[in-house]
Amino acid sequence: MKNYTVRKLLNHEYRKWLLKKHYAKRLANVSYGYGLIDENYNILGVCTFGSPVNRQFNNGDCIFNNYKVRTLELNRLVMNSNQEKNLLSYFLSSCLKLLPKPLAVISYADPNNNHHGYIYQATNWIYTGTSGDKYIYHFANGDSFDVRRGLHNKPKVVSYEKVKSTYRYLYLLGNKTQKKEMLKDLKYEHLDYPKGNNKNYKCIDIDMKIQPELFSF
Repeated sequence: MKNYTVRKLLNHEYRKWLLKKHYAKRLANVSYGYGLIDENYNILGVCTFGSPVNRQFNNGDCIFNNYKVRTLELNRLVMNSNQEKNLLSYFLSSCLKLLPKPLAVISYADPNNNHHGYIYQATNWIYTGTSGDKYIYHFANGDSFDVRRGLHNKPKVVSYEKVKSTYRYLYLLGNKTQKKEMLKDLKYEHLDYPKGNNKNYKCIDIDMKIQPELFSF
């Protein structure tokens, strides 16, 4: 797309942006962070990837029968509102092209937040079904976290509840031979995409620029 580009962000750039913008209001483990930049050097969106929270997915374990490949989790993808059509798809596709290869990327859509993964469907990810049982733990200090974050160094648990399992998506990166081998060795079936109305959560738009001297179109 004209007047936009995607590039790797500095640590402080994506940290500040995500803490203000993303509904989780917390940072994930980040190995690669990318920004969608307009011609005026504004950051319009942020996408980050890191080691899977579920360590069983590392090196392709639990994804392939025998194939070994590095695995990352897409753990944050967010963009300012009122952007032109298909810009989010362009942003995600561009980020995937910048990642090292070969690589398997997993991500989740949370139906508890009215997310069904339409952006993964639009960019041709493989839908592999739902994750395991999911519980939300409520703590004495008023915080609430899902079990994937662990319970280490947390206040006393006041209560917990079982909620809907998240939808799990997979994207394979590599040359034709590598992707063919990964697909052949995949443990999961290719399932039909889940349907539902996606709901955009309400949050502020972020007005933040990068330093022009560090960047060129």
